[in-house]
Amino acid sequence: MSAEGKKLFNIIILGVSFMFIFTAFQSCGNIAQTVITNLNNTDFHGSGYTSMSIIYGVLSASNLISPSLVAIVGPQFSMVVSGVFYSLYIAVFIQPTTWAFYTASVLIGIAAAVLWTAQGNCLTENSDENTIGRNSGIFWALLQFSLIFGNMYIYFAWQGKTHISESDRRTVFIALTVISLVGTVLFFLIRKQEDTKAPGDDDSTNEILGESSSARNKMMRAVAAFKKSITLSFTKEMLLLSVTTAYTGLVLTFFSGVYGTCIGAVNRFGSEEKSLIGLSGIFIGVGEILGGGIFGLLSKKNRSGRNPVVMLGIFVHFIAFYLIFFNLPNDAPIAPMEGTDQVAYMIPSKEVAMLCSFLLGLGDSCFNTQLLSILGFLYSEDSAPAFAIFKFVQSICAAVAYFYSNYFLLQWQLLIMVLVGFFGTITFFTVEWGAAAALAARGSDYSSI
Repeated sequence: MSAEGKKLFNIIILGVSFMFIFTAFQSCGNIAQTVITNLNNTDFHGSGYTSMSIIYGVLSASNLISPSLVAIVGPQFSMVVSGVFYSLYIAVFIQPTTWAFYTASVLIGIAAAVLWTAQGNCLTENSDENTIGRNSGIFWALLQFSLIFGNMYIYFAWQGKTHISESDRRTVFIALTVISLVGTVLFFLIRKQEDTKAPGDDDSTNEILGESSSARNKMMRAVAAFKKSITLSFTKEMLLLSVTTAYTGLVLTFFSGVYGTCIGAVNRFGSEEKSLIGLSGIFIGVGEILGGGIFGLLSKKNRSGRNPVVMLGIFVHFIAFYLIFFNLPNDAPIAPMEGTDQVAYMIPSKEVAMLCSFLLGLGDSCFNTQLLSILGFLYSEDSAPAFAIFKFVQSICAAVAYFYSNYFLLQWQLLIMVLVGFFGTITFFTVEWGAAAALAARGSDYSSI
């Protein structure tokens, strides 16, 4: 197999592995609050929103050290260990206890930071300036198939049910745990690249670090990676992109946890309210996959760069937010176990709810494929620290959003996303114009997103 063929193989395996792991995890996140609501009349006393807030809070802090950990053990082994912790978190729901639930939330926060830092490093190692857009699209499209498979099972298994029984819960989470473990094992198929730089290496330290695997040199690489993360955090481009990244964190919280909970709480949907959570996840996945395919796989035909894609993303999100505001009652995110009988500005429509799910997924893919692409382009020599900063900002904003989701009515959550999304789009445009100018200065063709 040629070197380019090996790199493409690695990207596909990376995407498929993440697809299995996040088929389990995202399905778990989508139904966690609904399942927990049915458990809270037992000895279990926990909150899915609080758990996700802990996860993303710990994830954000852990991104300060994740480049160093990846530098020491390597991206492949980092992803394998992280995948095991994802499986343990999901397995907690088979027989949940409050202490295990929150302990697992802390552990998976650490694992997630390492997993996504290693993913960014692996993606960049197997890409170059001309293939980063394509590879970002392939990875994103494969990853988002996770929203299809898990939610299809939930939709059909829970159809017509208004209460989730213990047997239903155990069956779902045993299956999701096995699926997560399959994705973890697939990481072993990723083939190592020859003559690649370790995370945190730069030209000034490369001769010192060399190929040595001694403990001392590994520690030097870890320290170099940490210093690089701090340095990159205060660059103009990273500060501007952080606003865009913050928006993706807020949206991640909304479509992966809050929106499904809102749909499941609307009593006007009748006996379908719980199964619609799964159907909503499917439509989000369709939007994500379509966006990843169009804006990643077909990127070579785009001669105008990343900005039009991001503009499309914010446009479809604003449409989705407007329709959600009219379709779902304001108290849906914080409704009790009995649900809500309130009505917004129209009779709740299942069709409109599913359309909004699709638009949320499509818009999210626009932002994330372009962020992955521009980070891989701007920081090809410092991929692990750059992607760690990306996940740091994204996850801390997701944690904040999960926290206020316990208290804020739907209209305020939508307003926050509108404001941050508007400014995040402007800051992305600014960085992209700078990237275009850099390409022009080098005499390159501005055609790869």
